[in-house]
Amino acid sequence: MTGPDTLYLIDGYAQFFRAYYAIRTPMTSPVTKEPTNLTFGFVGMLLKLLRGEGKVGGKPFAFAVALDVSGDRGTFRSELFEDYKANRDAPPEDLGPQVDRCLDILKAIGVPTLGKPAYEADDVIAGVVKRMQAEHPNVRVRIISKDKDLKQLLAQNVEMYDIHTDAVIDEAALMDDIGITPAQVVDMLALMGDTVDNVPGVEGIGPKTAAKLIAEHGSLDELMASADSIKGKRGEKLRAAADRLPLSKELVTLRDDADGGFDLDAAKTESFDLAPLGPILKELGFNRFQEELKDLLAEPEVPEPAKDQGTASAIGGLFEQVAREEAAAVRGTSNASYLCVKTEEELSRLVSTLQAADMFAVDTETSSVRPMLAELVGLSFATKEGSGWYVPVRSPNPKQHLGEATVLDALREVLGDASKPKIGHNLKFDLLVLRRAGVELRGFDGPGGGDTMVASYLLDASRSSHKMDSLALAMLGHTCTPITELIGSGKKQRSFAEVPLDQASHYAAEDADITLRLANKMLPQLERDGLAKLAGGLEMPLVGVLAELEWNGILVDPDELDKQRERLTQRIEELKTEIAEEAESQTGRTFDPDSPKQLGGVLFNKPDDQDAPGLGIKPLKKTKTGYSTDAEVLEKLAGDPSIESPIPSLILEYRQLTKLVSTYLVALKEEIHPETRRVHASFNQTVAATGRLSSSDPNLQNIPIRTELGREIRRAFVAAPGQVLISADYSQIELRLLAHLSQDPNLIEAFRSGADIHREVAAQIHGVPLSDVTSDQRSGAKMVNFGIVYGITAFGLARRLGVPNGEAQEIIDAYKRRFSGITTFLAECVEEAKSKGLVETIMGRRRPIGDIDSNNPARRSLAERMAINSVVQGSAADLIKLAMVDLHARLGGSTGKTEIPGVRMLLQIHDELVFEAPESRAEDARTLIVERMERAMSLDVPLVVDSAVSDSWFGGK
Repeated sequence: MTGPDTLYLIDGYAQFFRAYYAIRTPMTSPVTKEPTNLTFGFVGMLLKLLRGEGKVGGKPFAFAVALDVSGDRGTFRSELFEDYKANRDAPPEDLGPQVDRCLDILKAIGVPTLGKPAYEADDVIAGVVKRMQAEHPNVRVRIISKDKDLKQLLAQNVEMYDIHTDAVIDEAALMDDIGITPAQVVDMLALMGDTVDNVPGVEGIGPKTAAKLIAEHGSLDELMASADSIKGKRGEKLRAAADRLPLSKELVTLRDDADGGFDLDAAKTESFDLAPLGPILKELGFNRFQEELKDLLAEPEVPEPAKDQGTASAIGGLFEQVAREEAAAVRGTSNASYLCVKTEEELSRLVSTLQAADMFAVDTETSSVRPMLAELVGLSFATKEGSGWYVPVRSPNPKQHLGEATVLDALREVLGDASKPKIGHNLKFDLLVLRRAGVELRGFDGPGGGDTMVASYLLDASRSSHKMDSLALAMLGHTCTPITELIGSGKKQRSFAEVPLDQASHYAAEDADITLRLANKMLPQLERDGLAKLAGGLEMPLVGVLAELEWNGILVDPDELDKQRERLTQRIEELKTEIAEEAESQTGRTFDPDSPKQLGGVLFNKPDDQDAPGLGIKPLKKTKTGYSTDAEVLEKLAGDPSIESPIPSLILEYRQLTKLVSTYLVALKEEIHPETRRVHASFNQTVAATGRLSSSDPNLQNIPIRTELGREIRRAFVAAPGQVLISADYSQIELRLLAHLSQDPNLIEAFRSGADIHREVAAQIHGVPLSDVTSDQRSGAKMVNFGIVYGITAFGLARRLGVPNGEAQEIIDAYKRRFSGITTFLAECVEEAKSKGLVETIMGRRRPIGDIDSNNPARRSLAERMAINSVVQGSAADLIKLAMVDLHARLGGSTGKTEIPGVRMLLQIHDELVFEAPESRAEDARTLIVERMERAMSLDVPLVVDSAVSDSWFGGK
């Protein structure tokens, strides 16, 4: 690329923050365990700059980084205006160490960092620009920043440049965009003010209006000279701000009398030494960047932008999700060998390779993301890193490849060989797709096999995503081909079967290759971290159990759903009428009961409000958009005897019923499978950080069971003809685990006695005989029992019980005195989190606990509650998962040999399992299920399972 020599000036902290918030997938160094998401983004930007990969960027002649170095001492602006930048929040705690790491990297390779006390980075950049214009007018200066304040520096040969999107802003672009010159930018900034920096402006005037006013009047002075003639609110606000505008203008004007010690020769890229960067990248685990560095050190020929294979588009894609061609340019697998298997001879060679391999990765491509509705489009395999195969069975041109039957017949034996270890990512999906196609996949839950999504979850359950693309970026420094590049999105999205074979082959084979690479990193790490037993003995086998649940589904009666829907819809219409009549009689107007804003007006506006009269109730909680009308507020209003209006209670009932209809009765019917007539919900193993399973499509765990109407929905879940449903539910499992974990003798004895635990606890904390415990005392004890691991407060307990805060605090204090072992255990959980940075469950499941030493009291308190809750809830998750794996094996799920023929596990909901069994074997099945669940884990208190047998999920017999 030709053009003038270019000096790039990087607005350092702006780029640090941009990198931090752009890459929110948690990333850590495999060596030092330090956070690296910010560092990864910033280093990628540096490498892109050094390689000159932008379409308009070109290689830099020189560059430097400008920094704010004043810290808490403030700047000259702070002296002008004490509240300057007073509104800024403290930065995230994991940002500072990463900034320090980036500064160390800059120092190691010789990139100058510029700064001067009492000045900001923008002022230093202004100083460098002024010097360059005076001493080197032929050198183009490009400022890498999006900061609007820097637009005042634009001039001939001075531009702003967004390295992530390759966008340039110069004088002409500024005029085209907002219609002003660089000299007018300061006036615009003063007029609009800045809430982030706390620069006072004119109320109600934003960027567009400010630019328009300055363009029309020429300057701020001319505008203010005409302020008396400007009519209406705008004129009033301009005149009211007249006294503070000179200060605002001074605050936004950049000073150019300091360049931070800039030395052009030191900033020239030819003076940088990139060799020290190699060991740093290796320590940080930035594998692909090491390859980029090798290219830079070898000084390769700069590639044409259309063939760009470098860091440029990877980082651009991370930050801004730029154009598809830029994102597609980076794959990190340019040296990989991916083959499309199209003939029987090629298929035979693949089968022989898989049979000879110690283990292999497998993945499926499908026509749908819903496995119980998906058709198989192809399979991909990898036996060693850097290679892979794709075997299509559907494509735009079926004549180019083999058919499904031929392919599956050839692969069936090796896929079903339990002695051959298999690796996959989200294998539950592949298990179901292959089973629908008539193939059983085995070998993933034994030695050498596994699911990399589950492995990621076990290694760090706090990750924001365990998707393969995110893990590849975090662990391999590799950007995978986005699926949207192949199939599109939204209304124009197509099936993977419509993707041209050459594109589909690379994408699919890459998935298998990356899965294998991830497995080679993560499976040994499970061993090193002491998680191999949890993985191999519980979580990997559970993949097959969950696939079995999803395959089985549960029969749903659509007629029952319609009957309930009709009944509730009738009541909803009645409620609408009642609400309208009450509103009309009490306020003289009606409102939309689905509109929180209109409801707020009816409840909280004054009766004499001319536009929208209301009941004049005192608001309880304010939000950004007005007064809250959430369930908590409405419940308080409905329970307040001083409020005579029935509207709050009517709205509560209305909301409950409309949610039941839309979220459950309608949605459940839509989820009934067209072939099986069952609902096949997904059970998600890698979502809840505590280890609990979650449910989706539909979320069966959220079906309300605390109200009679909510429980009624379970009537629609029925057994097949000749079958019954068996439900088995752990009783008070978290409280029993708390007794075991805390070893509190009083709580252990209370459970061993078999008495009513809440009455027993109430008797102990109130010091009264069991027979004298009142219902209120039992309710209080129950609330504390269930709330203690969640950090229940006196305020929360008082609200739930309807008692004063002082009385609630007395209950909590008495509880802690009587069960001191629990208090000690809770403190030990917090201490473990502080000393190790994580907590562990009974089975050794780990959860990282961030913010445990935070200076922010709210965040620290939340972390402490999370530490306690994770141990107890996580241990409860361990327990029910153990029971599921055991029962799955005994009912023939993993071996084909069953102790009671015809029994199938259907659902896992919280602490409950639901099974379907032949009616003739129901009691035998119930006995086995209860016995195995109660023996799933050996505790110092008895495990108790409540069970029921019924034609529906609603009741027992």
